[in-house]
Amino acid sequence: MLEALVCPVTHGPLDYDAARQELVSRTAGLAFPIRAGIPIMLVGEARQIKAD
Repeated sequence: MLEALVCPVTHGPLDYDAARQELVSRTAGLAFPIRAGIPIMLVGEARQIKAD
């Protein structure tokens, strides 16, 4: 199912972070939470991530 989801900001790919239960858009620098198995793809709910 991950292949069907894209970042709502960049429309680019997402990486799954199992440890944090998040979908990460490295291009946008955002991590979208997964709650009760449901990805929350709202920019207002996303966490800012630092570029590595």
